[in-house]
Amino acid sequence: MRFQSPINQSTPIAHQMALPREVDIVVVGGGIAGLSTALPLVEQGLSVLVCEKGRVGGEQSSRNWGWVRQTGRDEDEYPIMVESLRLWNEMAARTGENCLAFQEQGVFYVSENQAAEEKYERAVAVAKANGVHSKVLGSSEIQQRVPAAKKNWVVGLSTPSDGRVEPWYAVPAISRAVVRAGGVVIENCAVRSIESSSGQVSEVVTELGSVLTNRVLLAGGAWSSLLAKTVGLSLPQLSVQATVARFDSAVQLYDGNIKDDGLAVCKRPDGGYNMALTDYQKHYIGPASFQYLRPFAKAIKTSIKDTRFSMASAGFPDAWRFGSNDDQQSPFEQTRILDPMVDKTLIERMKQRLAERFATEDSVTVTHAWSGMIDTMPDFVPVLDECPSVTGLFLATGFSGHGFGIGPGAGQVMSELLQGKAPGHDLNRFRFSRFTDSSPLKLGPL
Repeated sequence: MRFQSPINQSTPIAHQMALPREVDIVVVGGGIAGLSTALPLVEQGLSVLVCEKGRVGGEQSSRNWGWVRQTGRDEDEYPIMVESLRLWNEMAARTGENCLAFQEQGVFYVSENQAAEEKYERAVAVAKANGVHSKVLGSSEIQQRVPAAKKNWVVGLSTPSDGRVEPWYAVPAISRAVVRAGGVVIENCAVRSIESSSGQVSEVVTELGSVLTNRVLLAGGAWSSLLAKTVGLSLPQLSVQATVARFDSAVQLYDGNIKDDGLAVCKRPDGGYNMALTDYQKHYIGPASFQYLRPFAKAIKTSIKDTRFSMASAGFPDAWRFGSNDDQQSPFEQTRILDPMVDKTLIERMKQRLAERFATEDSVTVTHAWSGMIDTMPDFVPVLDECPSVTGLFLATGFSGHGFGIGPGAGQVMSELLQGKAPGHDLNRFRFSRFTDSSPLKLGPL
């Protein structure tokens, strides 16, 4: 078994371009959010630099399930997600990258608990309000759809228009499209600090030199909060670890994407499957954990039974005590790619749960496993906003484990904000000031 993500430190550098002296916009982070913002900007003729400290898509953007999911979305995210699904469907033609072809397999939630029906019915109502067809299914319909099922799933929620894109192909493909459209993408180019003058962004300092700009998008995933401190911004974001395993099966399990209260399984284009636990995450306790304990109190109470805790290892984002010194190597250079170690006991737990749910006939062979760190906000929805205290600093971070699917939609929204245009969606829920204006936080779905 190989314990490594498909994009890792040994992946060859694909983007080594000259550092420009000045650009319209600097995007910090070569993940799905940053690149999905950069693409429409360069298509509209703006000069854009994407700085990636390690490899494009090297962290959570390539380590997720690849789901493009409207099913069970937060109601305020839903309109953006609908737009994102449209953009995913157009992405292959838009970029000329066949690996971006959207696989419309649907997403299927199932439960052994009849009480889940009420939650599913609410999700159907939210979907209907956004013009999306979702449906609640009973046990007989579930058995027809999943003949290999062994579990007694009594109720399900299905959204046929949902699907999947292979993340470790998708994110590098979007980066290539950004370059072809005229953007600059540089890997191994960590941003050490964001500088401002009189409350206005003025430049970014990278390990390769400084770049003048008056607009910066901070889309650094698990690293966003740490970098925000260089401009005096306290961004209440923490990280949790999740693990995915890749396996082959001689038995057809389910031709799509399915999850219950303990396990998620999805079919890959190569005929194999991915699986992940749906009731397990791990938080590594560091200085940031204590700094943001108060805003996260409600979230901790909600998710405590599914969360394990450990002391943060050196190099993890929440563990750093970091002061800005542009002449010294930064944490972002010391940890090029955040690559947490896989807990092998979790793989055994996944295999056990898979056998409990499907008639696998001992045909399962786990070939790969990897972990990633998920950037999480206190209310489980992202920040999509301009920083109120620093003009020209924009934030797209804290997607809380469901950022890949919504990435193109969020990127379109941020591209409009960066150009001073009115976005086509209500972004009040995603404003940064919700953490400072004493308004009660509304928790999104986990």
